[in-house]
Amino acid sequence: MLAEAMIAAAAAAGTTVVQSASSDLWTAFRDRCARIIGRGDPARENDALERLDQTAAVLDAAGEEESGRVRDLQVGLWQGRFESLLESLEQPERDRLVAELRALAEESTPEQSGRGVVSGNTFHGPTAVQVGDHNHQDVHFGSTGPTG
Repeated sequence: MLAEAMIAAAAAAGTTVVQSASSDLWTAFRDRCARIIGRGDPARENDALERLDQTAAVLDAAGEEESGRVRDLQVGLWQGRFESLLESLEQPERDRLVAELRALAEESTPEQSGRGVVSGNTFHGPTAVQVGDHNHQDVHFGSTGPTG
């Protein structure tokens, strides 16, 4: 029987698989996820890659009316796969896998990973946009220059 924290990690990872399948970062995510599942076994890693690709294909093929149901089904399937993997491991390895699953879920969420999310990017009037880390920008609109 798995501890509640392990079940939660499996659920978060299952959700992340489905959310990532339609993202621009799918290829990097699927490779990392397969390595985690494979645990150093190339055959298991290849099997995981095939299952991840099947999931992406099923989600992509789902019609608008059935997409919610298909997504929920795939989340449940992946949660079950992660739970089965956890159950097959000894406790120290379980703990490592739980940490890896949590990190996978956290790092694959835009808000947690530092990737920006744009929402409502309609501007009316003078606008300046700057992107990057540790930037400095002085913007002045109108006829008056900087004071001081």
